[in-house]
Amino acid sequence: MLDDLMHRCRGHLLRDEPLWRHTSWQVGGPAAALFRPANHVDLVKAVRLLDAAGCPWLVLGGGSNLLVRDGGFQGVVLDLHEFTTVRIGTDGRVEAEAGVRLNGLVKQLVAAGLGGLEELAGIPGTVGGALVMNAGAGSQEFGRVVEEVEILSGETFSWRPAAAFAFGYRQASLEPGAIVTAVRLHLSGGDPEMLQATYAERMSHRRQAHAVGGPSAGSVFRNPPGQKAWELIAGCGWQGRGVGGAKVSERHANFIVNTGRAMAADIETLIETIRADVERQTGVQLEAEVKIVGEPAAARPVSEEA
Repeated sequence: MLDDLMHRCRGHLLRDEPLWRHTSWQVGGPAAALFRPANHVDLVKAVRLLDAAGCPWLVLGGGSNLLVRDGGFQGVVLDLHEFTTVRIGTDGRVEAEAGVRLNGLVKQLVAAGLGGLEELAGIPGTVGGALVMNAGAGSQEFGRVVEEVEILSGETFSWRPAAAFAFGYRQASLEPGAIVTAVRLHLSGGDPEMLQATYAERMSHRRQAHAVGGPSAGSVFRNPPGQKAWELIAGCGWQGRGVGGAKVSERHANFIVNTGRAMAADIETLIETIRADVERQTGVQLEAEVKIVGEPAAARPVSEEA
């Protein structure tokens, strides 16, 4: 099947690709293959071949909100690395493909005097990932400026209105097997100097807030209604504690840091342990913001560190 993928689809195929190279936590086992289709046609061909072979696949964004287990992913990772076209109109309407880096898009919009996403400055990941997770910061959310989304479903591309995605806090409704390939946004005009000042302030804030002592995936848990996840975690005594090579940041209790020797299993165990302990102490059920995929490796002993 991988030979068919390589010979029948244009793009770049990497076999047995370690996924720690593609995630911000820098952990995770290999995928059977990582494929970067050259364009829309080759993406359709690739999905058709994979589905016909019964091979599992998943789409990789920027890897900044993803935990891949140590056994890796026994399928093909589709990376929309080549989907990077951006078109900025004079009427505030913007079209961006899914592989565009979010911060790069925000910089272009600020330079063009278009407001609505400047507070998302510095958020890692891609436009496709920002859509799926409804990325947000400050008073802004990605979904609020979305007009339409291009989706590949089966073998058909179609543009769907923003209302079809029921954007909520850090989530959007996307049918199983659908792939986001592009978005159309509508932004408002603004003073370029003011927008640039906001962008610079948010970049500075993010650099300071995310200087947590090692690779991380940003916020691990969604904020429960009316509460802050970091306050619950810190209040339950988890700040600075860890499992194996994974540790709750002493600077931000909703960040889990790879201290340099973490396995994905350490991070996942820490996530589940925190979730259970916070519920036991407070009655609040925390919901993970990160997506966990893949297979576990052979079990190995881990120890909690005070």
